[in-house]
Amino acid sequence: MSLQPGDALASHNFGLQIDGVMVEYLQEVSGLSVEQDVIEYQQVSADGKPVIKKMPGVQKAGECTVTRGMTESTAFTAWINDSIAGNMGAARKNATIMMMDYQNNPVKRYNMRNAWCSKVETSGVKAGDTSALTEQVTITFEELVIE
Repeated sequence: MSLQPGDALASHNFGLQIDGVMVEYLQEVSGLSVEQDVIEYQQVSADGKPVIKKMPGVQKAGECTVTRGMTESTAFTAWINDSIAGNMGAARKNATIMMMDYQNNPVKRYNMRNAWCSKVETSGVKAGDTSALTEQVTITFEELVIE
């Protein structure tokens, strides 16, 4: 059974694709945003009154932070390493945050063009602790297209 009209997606089923290949299921995605300049200009109407108009300007680059369990995902780790090493020819990839329904069918995609990793932060470690290790990775991108 698929989603019915008006059903909302559950927020627990999503993953990351790099160049069209699913490389990682994620624990959390935050701060996925993109911003656009606003151009404001004034003109005079036919009856002589001032009118203020607003138009869309240039889209700004954006970023998001993903949290993943510390796994042996070689494709994602290689992407992080290429970014950190400054190997931008290999690091700039098209990446997608893909939202899925409860049957793992893709429902919504956030396509990030020329994305690369700008920050990596690991969770704290403590002797005797039994919590899972995670990595937070900040992904910077030049353009966001929502499908």
